[in-house]
Amino acid sequence: MKTKNFFKTAIFTFSLLIAGNVFAQDKNIVETAISSKDHTTLVAAVKAADLVGVLTGDGPFTVFAPTNEAFAKLPAGTVESLLKPENKSKLQAILTYHVVAGKFMASDVIELINKGNGEAMITTVNGGKLTAMIMDGSVYISDENGNKAKVTAADLNSTNGVIHVIDSVVLPK
Repeated sequence: MKTKNFFKTAIFTFSLLIAGNVFAQDKNIVETAISSKDHTTLVAAVKAADLVGVLTGDGPFTVFAPTNEAFAKLPAGTVESLLKPENKSKLQAILTYHVVAGKFMASDVIELINKGNGEAMITTVNGGKLTAMIMDGSVYISDENGNKAKVTAADLNSTNGVIHVIDSVVLPK
């Protein structure tokens, strides 16, 4: 009886994952982020930085999307300060540091890491570099300051690219 319930639960969960992925493919990157309760800070930042138009464009883009918890790890007052109009250019630089031109699925990133003998240098839209690597069986990205973010969810397809969720905010030099 327990095995039967396990399989029912597994099939239901698998169905939700497929439905979620199909649903996301009908939305662009911004619309996908807006529909996520874990990305309200990111959405507010994208709006404050006037990047909605860019990220709803044709792309394709790969976005490393920090969660609300990732933004909460920043020093107290940082997010509030960045959202002020006078800090718009700094906010734009940080957000575009999380965006790569082109659509790079998780398998593409892993292939780049393997070709690079354990590391892959990725150029972001703002011209900075991220380093992708595998640690403890997970993909991480490292910023130019040595801070690391773990990819906690990958391959969230959208109509104009793909989103990979990360657990920390990465910062340009």
